[in-house]
Amino acid sequence: MLAAIAVLSTSWLWAHPAGASRQLALQHIQAPLFSVGLVRCTFVDRTRNVLNYSTTPPTVLSNARTLVTEIRYPTSYVAGGPSQISGATPAARTGGYPMIVFAHGYDVTPDIYAAMLDAWVRAGFVVVAPLFPDENQYAVAAQLGANTEDDIRNEPADIAFVTRSLLQASATPSTGCRVVSGLIQPSELALAGHSDGATAVGLLTYARGNDPQGVSFASLRAGLNYRAVAILSGEEDRAQRYAPPASDPALLVIQSAADQCNPIRNSVKLYDDIHQSNKWFLELLTAHHLPPFDGADATAFPVVAATSTRFFRVALQGVNPRVSLVVYGNEHPSVAAMFASGASPTLSNATLPVICGRT
Repeated sequence: MLAAIAVLSTSWLWAHPAGASRQLALQHIQAPLFSVGLVRCTFVDRTRNVLNYSTTPPTVLSNARTLVTEIRYPTSYVAGGPSQISGATPAARTGGYPMIVFAHGYDVTPDIYAAMLDAWVRAGFVVVAPLFPDENQYAVAAQLGANTEDDIRNEPADIAFVTRSLLQASATPSTGCRVVSGLIQPSELALAGHSDGATAVGLLTYARGNDPQGVSFASLRAGLNYRAVAILSGEEDRAQRYAPPASDPALLVIQSAADQCNPIRNSVKLYDDIHQSNKWFLELLTAHHLPPFDGADATAFPVVAATSTRFFRVALQGVNPRVSLVVYGNEHPSVAAMFASGASPTLSNATLPVICGRT
């Protein structure tokens, strides 16, 4: 069902003939490959604590980090069927599917991104998304609305732990998450995150320092073959030095110039600090912080969903692009502009005041 494997290279950076872009409208409306199955599995890391930020100073809330994880996976396509099918039987595939590990933002849960995550699943990916013990909306409410964002530096270890737990569950049918048995291709892994989740993904992939437990980010990612990384409105931890890892995963940054929660200058700095050729920056021109990624922005969301899906299909599934990713991202010039390699957006809105909220 999937296209033959092709080499990911910088040949898809540059524009193909002008007529090629007209093929994109047809590609956007093709029937999905799969429907979406959905389950939750719980993984417990007993080596690290959860803090209670409602006290001053923060105290230990739990001696283990319980990571309830939403797992979306391909199931047989049903035309006109429900958008998600709880507990559905996975669609079998020899060798398993590529897996994207997604990190949510502050004071939300992965459900809010369902439209985007489901778009990836329908294209042939397993998408797993843990609820972070201090930053999900239930944890924030339980701590009386305290600012729990300092826990972001513990989340790279959560992401790595969940990745390894899912790989083990796929390889070992006797584990407590049977739905993923044989479902994941361990050599085809990707990371994605939005807002604080994107910052956590950036730390795990590119940071050269240590987390709050004194464990280096390099050791957290060791042995995990992340081949693609999507940073959706994220930024660097300024206390860290950033550089591409030896595995050289493909990088896609998506950021709006009008985002007043995470100003574009933050994403541009991260992008510029990763010195590699296989990187792309999709600049949304008028969108805000969350609506391009949760589906509320009816103009920007289709561009985000289509471009990110295309990125993952080429980087992980080996799909040979008929149209370069640059042309793909530039198909709607009033909505978005795509930059590649050494090019990045100009910071015309660099002085926007920072105003955050659920939207």
